[in-house]
Amino acid sequence: MGNTELADTLTDWYAGAARDLPWRRPAVTPWAVLVSEVMLQQTPVARVLPVYAAWLERWPTPADLAADAPGEAVRLWGRLGYPRRALRLHAAAVAVAQRPGGELPRTVLGLLALPGVGDYTARAVAAFAYRQRVPVVDTNVRRVVARAVEGRADAPVTRRDLALVEQLLPVEAEAAATASIALMELGALVCTARAPRCPTCPLRATCAWAAAGKPELDSPVRRPQAWAGTDRQVRGRLLQVLRESAAPVAAERLASVWDEPIQRARALDGLVGDGLVDPLPDGHYGLPGSKVRQSAPARARSRQSEALPLARSTGGASGMSTGLASPRKVNFAASPSPSTSTTTMLPGSSVP
Repeated sequence: MGNTELADTLTDWYAGAARDLPWRRPAVTPWAVLVSEVMLQQTPVARVLPVYAAWLERWPTPADLAADAPGEAVRLWGRLGYPRRALRLHAAAVAVAQRPGGELPRTVLGLLALPGVGDYTARAVAAFAYRQRVPVVDTNVRRVVARAVEGRADAPVTRRDLALVEQLLPVEAEAAATASIALMELGALVCTARAPRCPTCPLRATCAWAAAGKPELDSPVRRPQAWAGTDRQVRGRLLQVLRESAAPVAAERLASVWDEPIQRARALDGLVGDGLVDPLPDGHYGLPGSKVRQSAPARARSRQSEALPLARSTGGASGMSTGLASPRKVNFAASPSPSTSTTTMLPGSSVP
């Protein structure tokens, strides 16, 4: 099979087998393609579809997302997993909103300059949104090429694969972009990792792996990390409570989602360290950049302080305190008393 024969065969197959996915439709914007590519990283299409629709309904442009709090992106991200992706999308939206015209860059190098956009994502946006002749290599594409061209069961993705895949693409940019997504679709639907559907594959007659007798992988398949009982599960439960609450969540309520206090505290500290939850003054937690909303006693003190501008400005004995302590971490190892309870919130929330 010649250099472009594989791409031509796959393009013909794709014309009849492609899934109708919203980020592939003609009117889709580059922003929508970027959103889809970030969401689809290590996440099945079926889980992405509803969140993708809700995301673009609320934030149809980068400027719309940039104008909202980053914690709202975490909230809408829901249970897609790896929620730092939501923060990266928000950071990219802020950068794009500051560009002339508020549009995404059109080149791979320009896209790579956006916060949180890596090589694969930049290439995917350039190929699928801007229809450029850019090789895009994910695990699906690499597996198809390893089997059909090299006669191997699979292979890890490396930088060298870009040149190999580029050789398989048609010269014309539009055709190359379609061939790129067709390669990816074949790996997702037919040439799968565990149960390839070889009898229905459009490349079955020329597949080097099939001709070689379908040799097994040279190294054992690495099993995915277990979920139950891990810090990832605890983090997910803590974030779920925060996402589903319209008001700040007290520490004792978070304590109810996981019995082991040390692991629970470690998971919360990890969320803080990842920027998914920020400490607020007085030991509460909120969305990045959120403002503390005063409690009723604090509002009363504030009104009193407004009546005493001189005392407040001079900082004398009559000056009014803010009533806020310095930020600190929540200690879940011991149950807080009512007088010292703390509240944990998503980035962008406010303390009542």
